[in-house]
Amino acid sequence: MPEKIFGNEYRNTMVFVDSYEDRVLRGRYYNAYLNKAVHFSSTIELISEIEKMLNEMKFPQAFNKLRRFGDDSFDLVEDEEVPEHGKVATFNVRVLFRQNASWQGNVTWIDGKKEESFRSVLELLILMDSAMTPETHD
Repeated sequence: MPEKIFGNEYRNTMVFVDSYEDRVLRGRYYNAYLNKAVHFSSTIELISEIEKMLNEMKFPQAFNKLRRFGDDSFDLVEDEEVPEHGKVATFNVRVLFRQNASWQGNVTWIDGKKEESFRSVLELLILMDSAMTPETHD
């Protein structure tokens, strides 16, 4: 059976940040592949779940396989509706490539009406942090 071909809309994952205390992201994310918003309670859970989703879709294809310790499964809690905005911030994360065991693409800060490219997950997280804590980044 041939694999499903995904359109560009599947590259976009909306991240709705509802809490950002002690620089820990909490909220929901949505991708057309999931059909529902999914809760996350930490930054690493968000990144891990998006990576797992991208692996399931095989889109974009990973350049190499990440190494891991142990099992990487998480229990998902799903919302019934797709949220419009996060309580703290809303981002559209567009993953264009997955090379060098990381992601490359662009992120749009919906509330601030700004867009930036990122070359790694670390750079993505730094950009998101700078949107939510502008006073610490002069």
